Parts: sequence; structure tokens; C-alpha cells
Amino acid sequence: MPITGSYKLTKSENFEEYMKSVGKSNFQTSTIQGVGLVMRKMAATATPTTEITQNGDDWNIKTSTTFKTTDIKFKLGQEFDEETADGRNCKSTITLDGDTKLVHSQKCGDQTLQILREFTDDEMKMTLEGPGGVVSTRVYKKL
Repeated sequence: MPITGSYKLTKSENFEEYMKSVGKSNFQTSTIQGVGLVMRKMAATATPTTEITQNGDDWNIKTSTTFKTTDIKFKLGQEFDEETADGRNCKSTITLDGDTKLVHSQKCGDQTLQILREFTDDEMKMTLEGPGGVVSTRVYKKL
């Protein structure tokens, strides 16, 4: 089953709590600051479109909303530098699990996060795992 294609968000659960749990490390005070209130509110109400493309070994995941577009280019299993939509700089790796799952591991400061994208014929289910066991699920319909 092809993973590539365009997907539109149709359902989101616990995303604002997930965004509160992740953030920039403040190395001077050793605290984690979650995504700011304004950014959380904008992101929580956005309905992003995600386009996944593949050209040989090169993959691309482009996510667009009315206020921000992120574009990550990667090769499966190879670490790459990623800037998240909220500005965090991460070392990331994406692997393929079988032919229906992309496993996206992010090391952002002292936080390790995981995004699992599971694909069926007509949707992508994205499960985001944050610090402290916070989990968000977002479902996208294939266009």
C-alpha cells in the first residue's frame, strides 16, 4: 500500500496537552517550557494538509497550514537535522515499519519524542508521544 499522497486533518485528540508537554530546554534553569499559548491555540485550531512524497531513497513530508509550512527531507534510517513547527531543533530519524508505518524519532535537547504514522487505504493516523506519557492522536483523510 502506498504511503505517499496528500492527507487532510479530520480529527485531533489531546494535541494541546501534547504541545504543552514539549518545548525548548532552558539550560540555565534546567526547565522545559512547553509550546507558548498563542502558538498552541493557533496549532490546535489549524487543519493541516500533509503531503508525503518519495523519489528513490529521498523522502519528503510537507505539512501546510494557513500560518506555517514545515518541510522535512530525509532518507529512511539516516539521522537528519529537523526544525519543528514551533522552532525546536531536533536530531531526527524516520524508519519504515513494514509497509504501513513510518516511525519518526526526535531528540530535541534532553527530550526524546516519537511520532508514529500508520497508513490505511484512506487515512493516516498519527500518534504523538511526548514527555511524561502525554499522547495525542491525529487522524488525516487521504485526498
